[in-house]
Amino acid sequence: MSTRPELVRANAVFVTPRLLVGGDLDHDDETAEAQLAELVEAGLTHLVDARVEADDREFVAQRAPQVDYLWHGMDDAGQRVPASWFEAAVEWVLEALADPDAVVLTHCHMGINRGPSLGYAVLLAQGLDPVAAIAAIREVRPIAAVAYAEDALRWHHHRSATPAAERRHDRARLRAWRRDHPLDVVRIIARQRSLGY
Repeated sequence: MSTRPELVRANAVFVTPRLLVGGDLDHDDETAEAQLAELVEAGLTHLVDARVEADDREFVAQRAPQVDYLWHGMDDAGQRVPASWFEAAVEWVLEALADPDAVVLTHCHMGINRGPSLGYAVLLAQGLDPVAAIAAIREVRPIAAVAYAEDALRWHHHRSATPAAERRHDRARLRAWRRDHPLDVVRIIARQRSLGY
């Protein structure tokens, strides 16, 4: 689905030519500056930070003031995510993408759950099929568990007044996809930590 080049420094991937998902900037300022510069060079104009535990607004404002930044943090504790969390961020992203030159990144800390789940919600809002959307994210970011996809799908169904039969069908298809594409999230998190994330 993506036609953009692969990023080398930044912990992010293009899911579509205008939507990236991924993890945060490095804790080392010099490395983080290089990552941010790479993202801007790749076209980044808007960034949604889904971490509740950190906030890079000041860092981004100082080094890339042309990038619009939304801090929209939430915890990553396996909780049920309220529809309002998706609604606020997705509306912001869709408004950004109304500009044909805009490129948006939705990210969290490691790029496993929160950032990819928000990216998933954006894809749903853009009309992508629920299974095609999660498959597109996993294809370009194999570590993405997209743990809150079910909550995003619930939000999307409510927002779009999806008929009950179609809701059940979509949920069953998403469950089947997860069953056929399992991830060992504990192992992935341990590996990411060993790499310094």
